[in-house]
Amino acid sequence: MIRITLFSTLAIFLSWGSSLAQENFYRGKTVRIIVGLAPGGGFDTYSRLIARHIGKHIPGNPAVLVDNMPGAASLLATNHLYKVAKPDGLTIGNFVGGLVMHQRFGAPGVDFDGVKFEYLGAPAQDNFMIGLAKSTGITSLEQWMRSGTVIKFGGVSPGGGTDDLPKVLKATLGLPLQLVTGYKGTGPIRLAFNAGEVQGISNSWESFKSTWPNEMEKGEVTIVLQATVKAHPEVPKNIPVAYDLAKTDEARRLIRTQAVVNGVTNRVYALPPRTPKDRAALLRNAFDATLKDAEFLADAQRARLDINPISGTEIENEVKSIFRLEQPLVDKLKEILK
Repeated sequence: MIRITLFSTLAIFLSWGSSLAQENFYRGKTVRIIVGLAPGGGFDTYSRLIARHIGKHIPGNPAVLVDNMPGAASLLATNHLYKVAKPDGLTIGNFVGGLVMHQRFGAPGVDFDGVKFEYLGAPAQDNFMIGLAKSTGITSLEQWMRSGTVIKFGGVSPGGGTDDLPKVLKATLGLPLQLVTGYKGTGPIRLAFNAGEVQGISNSWESFKSTWPNEMEKGEVTIVLQATVKAHPEVPKNIPVAYDLAKTDEARRLIRTQAVVNGVTNRVYALPPRTPKDRAALLRNAFDATLKDAEFLADAQRARLDINPISGTEIENEVKSIFRLEQPLVDKLKEILK
């Protein structure tokens, strides 16, 4: 009995000592969240909200700042997190998880191994929608397909849902679109959309609500297709679902795979490889606690941000599943997304 008590006391002491060490480490320091896309879009909006609240859930209450590092659908930031950022628990990356699929393709410029990141999680699963400008005069998918009008879509870069989903939908459903890529994020695409440079976008429902509210309320953008496997409960029931329109098993597999890649793993938060396990666990707990924080949730509601957390373990499993996809499917996606 005495022996058990001694072991219990020792375990409590070691746990307390570890917590105190972490508190001493973070006190007076600054944690950076590197966002791989430009200010004004959904990634940036989520990250700035998280930055305002996560510090109080980290022992030592460090300051938390957001730095934007846009480039190639967050590829620049992802490579930086993998190769340059110190694995000390002071840098969190927020990048497009779909880039891991391009790692599987062996795409040039991908200088990271997605399996080796320490994933904190994601604040929500994304559900991508196809939106068209009011100026097109098109109000439904049926009308668009019947007219055959080729519409210019704004994109960011391969790996993101702004680019990869339109390509897959063009290949599987025959959507008449032309992708104009190279924008730094959905914020700059919104400016181009409003200026008439592009008239279409593949964007998440979550980002439409939070960063395109004026366009949505004024009817300047019309949702004509859900680029998903199943209907979103908030979207009008007359908006068709891409998966339901696919006519072949291959088309359904392609749509499902891309919808998951750009949905579950879209806006991930992660730490550099080799971050100490105790620090990674601490930040994972802080991230989880933030997404349950009452003040955070109230701010998210005011900002029209959906919060439906995905754990770091779930993200890690989804990333690993990309490397288990059958090769013929991967080859077909690579051909479509090149």
